[in-house]
Amino acid sequence: MTTKAILLPTLAMSSFLTASLAMADDGLENYRDRFEALPYLPPIPADNSLTEEKVELGNMLFFEPRISSSGVISCATCHNPALGWADRIPRAVGHDGQVGERNTPTVLNSGFLGSQFWDGRAPDLEAQALGPIEAPVEMAMDLDKALERLVGFELYQQKFSEAYPNQEDPITDDNLAHALAAFQRTLNTPNSPFDRYLHGDQEAISEQAKDGMVAFVDNGCIACHRGANFTDSQFHAIQVPGSTDLGRYVVTEEESDKYRFRTPTLRNVAVTYPYMNNGATETLEEAVAIMGQEMLGREFDDGTISDITAFLHTLTGEMPDFEVPALP
Repeated sequence: MTTKAILLPTLAMSSFLTASLAMADDGLENYRDRFEALPYLPPIPADNSLTEEKVELGNMLFFEPRISSSGVISCATCHNPALGWADRIPRAVGHDGQVGERNTPTVLNSGFLGSQFWDGRAPDLEAQALGPIEAPVEMAMDLDKALERLVGFELYQQKFSEAYPNQEDPITDDNLAHALAAFQRTLNTPNSPFDRYLHGDQEAISEQAKDGMVAFVDNGCIACHRGANFTDSQFHAIQVPGSTDLGRYVVTEEESDKYRFRTPTLRNVAVTYPYMNNGATETLEEAVAIMGQEMLGREFDDGTISDITAFLHTLTGEMPDFEVPALP
């Protein structure tokens, strides 16, 4: 058989496949191009390399209740893996049953955020990590006492030494923060149906979800909820029904920052209810309607709300692979 005889069927099959793919395209390329799939890891800071030892230590510390004043509250108390790494109650409950002022944000994909907390008072995960431990309404623990408790366990002495070799006394507040941050940077949810759609699987999401994607773009939702993590990490003024929280003003004391909050990620939003800074919005449909009114000045009809909600459900990704640690 000649080379030409071999090539002709091959070229014909290639043309057929190309034509089939073109026919299969849903015609929404201009909309798809406005979005980014979620990477498997966020940027890693130069001063906190992502080592296996550090992540293992951070995993233990995340579930460790003895770094709280009561000895029963851990990071995982409010950031429960079974509840979307949040707590699914309107406002967080901390030390001695105190109820905080704000809804617990998920830690999923938090390494992609430009700042931490609703008011952005921490620039990164390292700066965020110790805040809840010391906060009177959360874990209410003196940091020196927390470190003393960790020093009392031979296993923690070993794990800190492995994570931070060549340090004479590795159990420090800085290393505690860095280990927690390293673990949290592994809590990512790639490969959602929408990510698969962006990668070329036209059947990964429903037609209604595609209509929702179009509505999401055409109505301007993408202006703030953009990028791979569906947030611009900026602060926008919104007075959520029932909330008197001054938002970023508490941090900056700038009049212009009153009622401004960091744009929350929409990744996994279908499993991280309730919504808004005060957690008073119970359903995703209600949240979509409120955001349309408050941020876009639009009254979405029921069809648009249903379509956008269907789209948001496609942002639920694969939950991170981790182990609940055996603590000393």
